[in-house]
Amino acid sequence: MSVLLQRFKWITHGFSKSASMSPKRLSGPDVKPLPQLNFARPQKPQAVDSNSLKANNEISKRPTLEGVHEISIYIHRFHNLDLFQQGWYQLKVTIRWENGDSGSFGTPARVVQYEAPDLGSDDIYGVWRIDDTDYSFSTQPFRIRYARQDVLLAMMVSFNLSLSKLEGPSNSAVILKFELLYTPVLENRYNVEACLSTSPAAVHEFRLPPKALLGLHAYCPVHFDAFHAVLVDTSVHTSLLKTGVYTSSLKVPSDPAHEDDMVEERYKSKQVMLLKAISCAHDILVEELQKLSKAINQPIDIKDVTSEKLFDFIGRSHQELTDAEASEQVSSKPNGVLEKENGEVDFQHDDFLSSLSEDKLLKSFDLIGNQVSYLWNMFLYFHRANIKKIVEYLHNQWAVDRKAEWSIWMVHTKVDMPRQYISSVVEDSSVRGLRGRGSSLWKLTGDPAQTAAMRAELHRRSIAQMRINNRSIQDLHIFEDPSHIPIVIVERVVNAPVRSGSGDSYFNTLDQKDTYSLVAGLDSAPSSKQLVTNRQNGRVLRIVVFVHGFQGHHLDLRLVRNQWLLIDPKVEFLMSEVNEEKTSGDFREMGQRLAQEVVSFVKKKMDKASRSGVLRTIKLSFVGHSIGNIILRTALTESIMEPYLRFLHTYLSVSGPHLGYLYSSNSLFNGGLWLLKKLRGTQCIHQLTFTDDPDLYNTFLYNLCKEKTLEHFRNIILLSSPQDGYVPYHSARIEMCPASSGDYSKKGKLFLEMLNDCLEQIRAPSSDHRIFMRCDVNFDISVQGRNINTLIGRAAHIEFLETDIFAKFIMWSFPEVFR
Repeated sequence: MSVLLQRFKWITHGFSKSASMSPKRLSGPDVKPLPQLNFARPQKPQAVDSNSLKANNEISKRPTLEGVHEISIYIHRFHNLDLFQQGWYQLKVTIRWENGDSGSFGTPARVVQYEAPDLGSDDIYGVWRIDDTDYSFSTQPFRIRYARQDVLLAMMVSFNLSLSKLEGPSNSAVILKFELLYTPVLENRYNVEACLSTSPAAVHEFRLPPKALLGLHAYCPVHFDAFHAVLVDTSVHTSLLKTGVYTSSLKVPSDPAHEDDMVEERYKSKQVMLLKAISCAHDILVEELQKLSKAINQPIDIKDVTSEKLFDFIGRSHQELTDAEASEQVSSKPNGVLEKENGEVDFQHDDFLSSLSEDKLLKSFDLIGNQVSYLWNMFLYFHRANIKKIVEYLHNQWAVDRKAEWSIWMVHTKVDMPRQYISSVVEDSSVRGLRGRGSSLWKLTGDPAQTAAMRAELHRRSIAQMRINNRSIQDLHIFEDPSHIPIVIVERVVNAPVRSGSGDSYFNTLDQKDTYSLVAGLDSAPSSKQLVTNRQNGRVLRIVVFVHGFQGHHLDLRLVRNQWLLIDPKVEFLMSEVNEEKTSGDFREMGQRLAQEVVSFVKKKMDKASRSGVLRTIKLSFVGHSIGNIILRTALTESIMEPYLRFLHTYLSVSGPHLGYLYSSNSLFNGGLWLLKKLRGTQCIHQLTFTDDPDLYNTFLYNLCKEKTLEHFRNIILLSSPQDGYVPYHSARIEMCPASSGDYSKKGKLFLEMLNDCLEQIRAPSSDHRIFMRCDVNFDISVQGRNINTLIGRAAHIEFLETDIFAKFIMWSFPEVFR
């Protein structure tokens, strides 16, 4: 409020001065001269003699302030992530008030094409258009031919939302709606637009909170849905502008002695609220312009626009004294726009503003409105002249804000690596000794899965009572019903350094010769100077391998892949197909096939990268779902994978049974496993249940845990769900379970040894720490009702493949792990 009052120092005492200004010129490409803005003083309202008003239904003419929200949407490019069908596509944009009774749709007011589309004549048809029937804007139709195709659109469309029907600034949010229109390739191209006018193939909506309507400059990625995975790079820019002063008709009350004061008070209150709103919009716009200018290192001079020189309101000494007295009287007022308890913008009455005469209110609104209009036009020119830098800055700022923005659905904790379980040999004497020292080490109280589910449910209930109050754009895929979004509990396990003394460290000095020979494809090591030059200037080849689960499909993990591509667009990915329809056999055979597929793919990408430049190093990551995790761990034991182990980077395990089914508590699922073993003789099920050999110590999974399949990864993330009945909770998290904590039989000792072996690979004595996290995902499966899938725990197991919101939360909260 102090900024506002300082502005009124020259407003309230300088109306006798003339207002003049000279627009600033910006240097840069495509910059046109600024239009001369007309700062004409509003017509002085005609005085109304209250004594001449007649009793009933008399009409009074009063000057009224009017504002408009301008919402500008810059559409940069359309990127095809995972569209299933080739054909013609088109984007359609509409804006409306969220509250239906607040008014109509926003009206497209201006379209600016920044650059010509970079498509050939065969891939584009027609031009953009505005439809007056539904107040929508549509881009030109464009043709999509292949995956990861980019279509440059580069256009800014501005919508106007008038406040003329509202009693002051709106407390309603605005809904921004994107529609994806589609039609297949037609023989007659002239029918494309007619076919695109039918119902949309997908819709993505966003909410702009009331606070955002006063000023916002933010990146807004549009993805549509899982079946139409794209990335539309857009940014949203808003401000409140003045549209002028018009004459309104006020009905004179039948009892002027009583109701006339109420009408006058309501009229004055509306004017004051609108004046405070446009003043707030001015301050936000100035702040955002300065922030953008500093972020992209491009100067923009707004000093003359915001100084008293702009309107030649330099007060004399007696005026300054009067201004100082006025400032002291209201110095206790709070700063900025106040908030109601429900988070809506609340422009409360201000004694100082209410004390201003009607004439000064009108002139104040006119002067501040002129400033905002000039600043807004300055921003539009500045945006066009520096579009690439501004888009990049806004995108980076959006990425940085994801962890805080989505923290509503995430709970972060830290735990130490359990030292009491680290032991290479488990003997009866050690078991007996630990019994007396502390039962908490061996005997777990309660069910960890139930505890995790209860914790997530309590957090979900708290979200239902939460009032989300911010200025950020809200993605309605997430914010439309926050209580039904997956809850993610992140457990960061500390004290998990990477090994350095085993000879298998990541690029350790003893193995540099072999590393460079492999990467550069040389028979002998190059000179030391050449090594340094290659490492500094070469390319990092990043590869991610996705491995499906039992009876799965190679595209099962495509939603996780799409999120990875959004974080790292240059990553190469392999959706493993070699084991499709072959997941019932021996894990050894499946692992061998996968290893061969991975080596072939990596060599092909290495050759391609080497031809285009110097290959510095490789980052090889793996993502597995269900038993796909056992398959990929088995593949890492193959001899042909040994040269590539040093390049292992990130391992994302999605509900993987790393410790098998020794202590599975799901009786229905266990019955299904028994049938598969008896009726079909499924070998992999025998291996998962430790019935593939009479001697437990000769079973496949026990010996797999002895192999060093985890210690080479820089980052390990284990995803689990207490609702998943297909994979034991403790097995997916590689941790102790209640049933095994009190089991001193041979089975219990074997399980503990497997657990120790896995944790020992993750934990190592070194100062170079790896990232090790366990992430619990709690889905809202109540919408599915009570059915066989929810009873046997299949619903949550498959939900990992059918939704990507949990992946967004985790991957964008820790983007460094996925780059």
